[in-house]
Order: sequence, then structure tokens, then C-alpha cells
Amino acid sequence: MSSVEKENYQVFVYGSLKSGFHNHALLATSCYLGACRTPPRFSMYDLGAFPAVAEGGTTAIYGEVYKVGDDVLALLDQLEGHPEWYCRTVIETEYGDSYIYLIQESMTAYAQVEDGLWVI
Repeated sequence: MSSVEKENYQVFVYGSLKSGFHNHALLATSCYLGACRTPPRFSMYDLGAFPAVAEGGTTAIYGEVYKVGDDVLALLDQLEGHPEWYCRTVIETEYGDSYIYLIQESMTAYAQVEDGLWVI
């Protein structure tokens, strides 16, 4: 394997992986494509130290898109508990098809983030 890994995937991040937040170091070597928002078809929940997004709802989620390679994608999968807790799913963004991590369990016990922009 070469010392420069090809970045084959795009990932949309909306919580602790965003620039300035505590898990962003996992994306330190990845190419930032830009900020964007999803179509208004999700629900976002505040779990305290991080958010969760679920399919269904009417909220547009604000986040950032990065190009990542296999090694970073594996780290993100581990952090997100894919596929048991969060499930990596493809959505369309203005930068093309991107992965998003969606929660698989009910979040009704948590406060909803109505504006789709998670901050601590």
C-alpha cells in the first residue's frame, strides 16, 4: 500500500466530528469539501456530548462533508458503532453522494434539535 491513500468516500458529519468539536481529530488528514445541509427529511436529537439523526421528520441537518479513505472510514465506523448503533447510509449532498450515520433506535426520550444545527 502506498503512503498516500486514495480518498474514495465522502462523509457528511453533523456532530462531534465537525471542525472545532472533540472528535474532529479523526478527520484531521481528510479533505474538507465544505458545509452543507440535508433535505428536510430527518429528525435530530441532543444526546448531550453528541447528537443523533434519524430518518423521518422535517428537519434539514447542517453539517460538513469530507473526503475520506478506507482507514478513516473504518475509524468512523468504530466511533459510530456501525452497523449496530448508527447505520452508515448514503444521502445526496451538493458535493455528491455522501455517507451519513443514522441512529437505529428510538430517540423519543431525548430533546429534539428543531433547527438541525447541533452545538454544545
